[in-house]
Amino acid sequence: MNSIVVVVVVYLGLLLAFAIWSRRETGTLKGFYLAGKKLPFWVVAFSTNATGESGWLLLGLTGMGYAVGAQAYWVVVGEVIGIALSWWLMSRRLKRFADAADSITVPDVLAAKFDDRWHLIRGVAVVIILTMVTIYIAAQMVASGKALNGFMGVDYKAGVVVGSAIIIAYTFIGGHKAVSYTDVLQGVLMLAGLIFVPLVAIRTAGGWNDVMSNLAGQDPNLVSMFSLTDGGIKGWVAAASFIAIGLPFLGVPQLLVRYMSARDDDELRKARWVSVFVLLFFTFGAVTAGIAGRALFPGLEDSETIFPKLASELFPPLVSGVLLVIVLSAIMSTADSLLLLASSAVVRDGLQKILGSRKSDHQLAGYGKIVTIVIGIVGIALAIPDAKFIFDFVLYAWSGLGAAFGPVLICLLYYKKTSRAGVVAGMLAGFATSIIWVEQFKEQSHGLYEAIPGFALGIVVTVVVSAMTQESQQQDIGQ
Repeated sequence: MNSIVVVVVVYLGLLLAFAIWSRRETGTLKGFYLAGKKLPFWVVAFSTNATGESGWLLLGLTGMGYAVGAQAYWVVVGEVIGIALSWWLMSRRLKRFADAADSITVPDVLAAKFDDRWHLIRGVAVVIILTMVTIYIAAQMVASGKALNGFMGVDYKAGVVVGSAIIIAYTFIGGHKAVSYTDVLQGVLMLAGLIFVPLVAIRTAGGWNDVMSNLAGQDPNLVSMFSLTDGGIKGWVAAASFIAIGLPFLGVPQLLVRYMSARDDDELRKARWVSVFVLLFFTFGAVTAGIAGRALFPGLEDSETIFPKLASELFPPLVSGVLLVIVLSAIMSTADSLLLLASSAVVRDGLQKILGSRKSDHQLAGYGKIVTIVIGIVGIALAIPDAKFIFDFVLYAWSGLGAAFGPVLICLLYYKKTSRAGVVAGMLAGFATSIIWVEQFKEQSHGLYEAIPGFALGIVVTVVVSAMTQESQQQDIGQ
């Protein structure tokens, strides 16, 4: 236990050191929320991946590998395709558009081409972001409390407060620059863990052939990706849904601002290759760890406990401490970005743009820090009761944010006739469809992943409404 505590304390000390080092960049809105748009490619690449995965990578995806075996590799295919499409379709065009419009947030980008005098675009975007992100943050804080409780025996509520306080502190002090550089540290740790743990687990189980033989004895469907499609239409829908988990990479704002924070177009060209290959290792390693864990520890009541189980059973305390840090890294690398996203929606889009505040840029950056603390406290308050239903909203948040912003941004960057009404209608259609689908239609559609109808309807509505409402007030902003 002492070894674990030492490792965790050193890690948290490094996070605070990054925050103090980054604090000079936080005196302006662009500095606090985008690190002054000066980040190099390797920081952008690792920050994008670390932010996109969260605790779901090490707990949820390893658990999926444990539960369904090789069928979970369809998720690997989907995530790699999704992040690749995001980099190649969105990153460079979005960066050029954002720079030309001097945009700081995704709502900035959406509103830049239009005379949005009633702030409908910003208003809808802010409501969607704050609704989804607040619950998403709370879920990450629940995960941090459970991780500290599971590895160190810390009381759950104390774990939530301690873990959350660290996240809030370095985000408040160092802003986007601190968040991005800590994402690099966290991403490297996650990468190392997801290479090292599955290799040790496979070796302990007697090698890959023995792992496959063991799983085939438990259930022959666990050893082949394509066994999923043997069930006819239901199986093909499941495969399509697994692949579509990568769709929201095209639209979730906490990832898209990474592209906007890059130093220049050249950095994005280099970053995309690093990002895609690292994500491949992330996801392949997570699924493989779950599969090897199924061979070693069959019959777990909760499949999502397999990574902590591997950490505690296969490694000495010092290494277990490092693996705890890796789990915390996955959680923190998402939570800090969500805090900044929610804060920017309140200060930049709400206070400065919608309400027309005349405060100086420096003063608004100070307000941004205060809002970051307040949103963090709200997250802690929601997480403290250990309300398990909060985790249900993570699914809503990922698909809902992606379906709300992905389709309209694709249209804005590629369809020149996109109108203000089309953007508003597309955001509402994509977001509402993804939520309603989960509540009303998912069971009847063989579990079709909600991002698929959300994206489809979001694009159709954006294009159709834009065609019906061509507007002369579009401004000439280079793409």
